[in-house]
Amino acid sequence: METEPLLGGGVKRGSSSFRSRPQDGAARRLSYSVNGQSCYIEHGDDDDDDLHIQQAVVFIEDAIHYRSINHRVDSRSLRLYRWYYSRICQWGLGLVIAIILSLAFVEKPSSLTITSDLRYKKPPMEPPCGLTESIEIMCLLIFAVDLTVKSYLIGWEEFRKNKWLIGYVVVTGASVIDWTLSVSMLCTETLRIRRIFRPFFLLQNSSLMKKTLKCIKRTLPEIASVILLITLHLFLFSMFGMLIFARGEDARENGEWASYFRNLRQSITSLLVLLTTANNPDVMIPAYSLNRGYSIFFILFTVFGTYLLMNLLTAIIYNQFRGYLLMSIQASILRRQLGIRAAFEVMCCRAMGRTHTDEHVGSVKVEQVLRVMREVQMKSYYRRAIVEKVQQFSNSDIQRDDFQKLFDELDKDRIKEHPPMPVYNSCFLQRVQSVFTHYSVTVIGNLVALLNIFCICTILVLDSKISISKRDSYYIGTINCIFITYYLLEMVLKIFSFGLKGYLSYRNNIFDGLLTITLLFLQISIFAMHRVPSDNSSPGPGMMSLFEMVRLLNLLIVFRFLRIIPEIKLMALVASTLVDLVKNLRAFAGILVVVYYVFAILGIWLFQGSIPAPSNVSAIVNGTSNSTTRCGTYEQLGYWPNNFDDFAAALVLLHNIMVVNNWQVFMEAFTEYTSEWSKIYFVSWWLTSSVMWVNLFVALILENFIYRWDRSCSCTVSDVERIKYETTMQLLFRKDLQEPTEEELVTHLYQHPHLHLAR
Repeated sequence: METEPLLGGGVKRGSSSFRSRPQDGAARRLSYSVNGQSCYIEHGDDDDDDLHIQQAVVFIEDAIHYRSINHRVDSRSLRLYRWYYSRICQWGLGLVIAIILSLAFVEKPSSLTITSDLRYKKPPMEPPCGLTESIEIMCLLIFAVDLTVKSYLIGWEEFRKNKWLIGYVVVTGASVIDWTLSVSMLCTETLRIRRIFRPFFLLQNSSLMKKTLKCIKRTLPEIASVILLITLHLFLFSMFGMLIFARGEDARENGEWASYFRNLRQSITSLLVLLTTANNPDVMIPAYSLNRGYSIFFILFTVFGTYLLMNLLTAIIYNQFRGYLLMSIQASILRRQLGIRAAFEVMCCRAMGRTHTDEHVGSVKVEQVLRVMREVQMKSYYRRAIVEKVQQFSNSDIQRDDFQKLFDELDKDRIKEHPPMPVYNSCFLQRVQSVFTHYSVTVIGNLVALLNIFCICTILVLDSKISISKRDSYYIGTINCIFITYYLLEMVLKIFSFGLKGYLSYRNNIFDGLLTITLLFLQISIFAMHRVPSDNSSPGPGMMSLFEMVRLLNLLIVFRFLRIIPEIKLMALVASTLVDLVKNLRAFAGILVVVYYVFAILGIWLFQGSIPAPSNVSAIVNGTSNSTTRCGTYEQLGYWPNNFDDFAAALVLLHNIMVVNNWQVFMEAFTEYTSEWSKIYFVSWWLTSSVMWVNLFVALILENFIYRWDRSCSCTVSDVERIKYETTMQLLFRKDLQEPTEEELVTHLYQHPHLHLAR
């Protein structure tokens, strides 16, 4: 129970009041009505003022991060709340989650080997019993503390309604029990159930990830209906295939039947793989070689299955998911507006408490807002923009609607202003400055970089058939030295022209400058180690050879050529979209990590050690083995590194299946070594990763790019460089969302679980 109130009132038309328990010997009462608009505090003091400011600060921070305001609002709880959501605390919790997830690489079966190839893999280094377990129990204790703090901050009533927190309790408790059993058995158990629970800690720590997962769950019925249609498509064509390619009397004409349509199970598997085009045209070659008319069957199957049904599935997945995601993000917009409105109301109550009047104060003082904004943790450029708008009100009060509009700045793009260029008195220096600040200098620099790449490419082509020991690095070293001198001169003159701060205000200049300094350092190292680039120079003991240093230099020069990206509008937009995806679509990538993690653990449980290492490794490597293996099989293709014998190998194998190229080879191999039921695992992974998640991720990439493209159509190349687009998931779909109504805001305000309302 809070000992200090936030608001009073209700949705009903009339006044309401509430009382809090006395604290520090002072009894307080706050009342508020929706229509009557009365709000006052009795026996107010400076502590009340500080509390209202603190509440307003926290509510605005909640609004900035789209957090719920349904938490405790007494001063002690608010201090704990701000500490919990501080950057260091949240980064620390994220680090703990990363540590407990990464334990899968070290635990038995350990991934601590150079290779996962069954032919060369040596026994891995296993950690001693108790090492990973000690790290794990420390992580679980931190999760227990995290759970306790969250539960306290929202209160028991909210905790009982929060399924994720209840699941947090269950998962943490089950993990501790399984950990206890593991330690009591001295780490000899074969199955650690808690490993498959670990991704839950990642999910529950991200509100957007939970929203995304909820939207995916709601989309599953529509997905199931289309998958049922695809299953029917597979079954019908499998029956047609068995009828068309039935076994004949002539064994030479039974190739299609023997390889792909021997029975219903094999027919469905063959056509399922063809649906992904992984075995095309192999699956039709035996029949097509006999009669070209047989190709019609496979073409019809591919057209209806791959190009119609699969693309229809992608469209339905994205359309339905997008609809549910909009509903979820609509709730986030409500949270932001609710936080801003709550901050306004508590500052109104503070003002009424100071005036000791029953008359409603429907505005807040400018100095109040400025004091609150000084304490709010937010990005500095947003704070400056909001403070500038507040100061425009001068000494007048800020009304409710104006207060809401102040925070529209949070949705605006950040436009970076470059510092003014230095002023020189000399006419010659002014002329130099005018030349090297012109856009043509950048174009010339890009052409020089292109020429440098062309020289490197020419020498690489000429030396492609020459062994490393016989290559002459003199010419390429001399050419690079000349170009690096130009790069250094260009950088120095640009710094002179723009000034150091002005030069660093351009992102492409920072990229260009860092690589130029690195190239200069490497060139100096070459001179120091090898005197001058010559074909007979030999490094001292422990030094890199001339070729190795020149090769590293060439790699950086090729990488430096990426400086052209910001100079081309479309390329700059694409590059910024990719960077933005890393920042703002982490929730979607996070769920993909969770899916990978769960399927990798399941794969280890089901298939660890199922594929034995070949008995005669040297004969297989040298190609002298007498064993006959069918062409295109796991053994013949040498896919030995792809297995489920450790966690890292399982992740790589799952990625290879997600790409779907030759994924049937893995499915057939594990089916042969285990059972036919293993196909369920591989088909489930293909549906989850390749069909649903990858297509959904691609659709969101398109949404993100179109959003940025529409906003940049009227921008120049320099504008694209200066503008930092705000593209959170909330803003990505903002045009399709509606602002919450006044009634919604008021209703949610007075449903706050920690208000002491008296009707």
